[in-house]
Amino acid sequence: MPSPSVLTVLACALYATSAVLAWRRQRLLTVAAALALTSHAGALSIELFLDGALHIGVSEALSLFAWQSALLLWVFSFREPVAVNGVLIYPLAGMLAAAAAVLPSPRSAVEPLSWQVSLHILISLLAAGVLTLAAVQAAALAIQERLLRRHALASRSSHLPPLQLMERLLFQMVAVGFGLLSLTLLTGLWFVEDWMAQHLAHKTVLSIIAWIVFGVLLWGRWRYGWRGRIAIRWALSGYGILILAYFGTKIILEQVLQKHWAWPGS
Repeated sequence: MPSPSVLTVLACALYATSAVLAWRRQRLLTVAAALALTSHAGALSIELFLDGALHIGVSEALSLFAWQSALLLWVFSFREPVAVNGVLIYPLAGMLAAAAAVLPSPRSAVEPLSWQVSLHILISLLAAGVLTLAAVQAAALAIQERLLRRHALASRSSHLPPLQLMERLLFQMVAVGFGLLSLTLLTGLWFVEDWMAQHLAHKTVLSIIAWIVFGVLLWGRWRYGWRGRIAIRWALSGYGILILAYFGTKIILEQVLQKHWAWPGS
């Protein structure tokens, strides 16, 4: 079992520090998170790129996905009061960075990918990253609503923005993630030659179902003004299906069936 690199250890420590600073609303959060992201990116560059080609196994995909989620949160925090979500996002990024370093995917099971396929995968991970932030936002909104119903909002949710702002941010994230997911599905059609032979049928079907769920959520918001628990349930359901589509099928293929998704040029 490989030992974590210095960059990975540093990233984990900085992510943990960032989570504490996010909870305490400290100004140093921006700097600590930036250093964590930089260290994590350095570790990823070593793990992902071999012989000039991109190699993505389960561990590396999870680490890259977590890094993108943390990066998006860091960027969004400059415009919107969502930094508190780092209490969940930053520790998750640290844990998945450590997992990629300690439990790397077997290189023999991961083929080098063309730049077109690599771009498609990066877009899909970006979509998952944005929708991860939406899922965390939905979870925070659910906690806030529960506290409100129990009349404990003032004493226990001082770290959270106003409820209406939380809902607005949730739908903004879902809308951006939906657009990226649409782009992912469209670009993915270019690479499909044989659904079954490429082991893409289950992933594609689940991704389309997730896309439909998010689309219905946005339509319900526009047409009927959906909010509160309805919005939370639809957002979390769509996210669960999406994660199952990508990481669930990938884990089963690579860890159980000892296969992997096949792409043209791989």
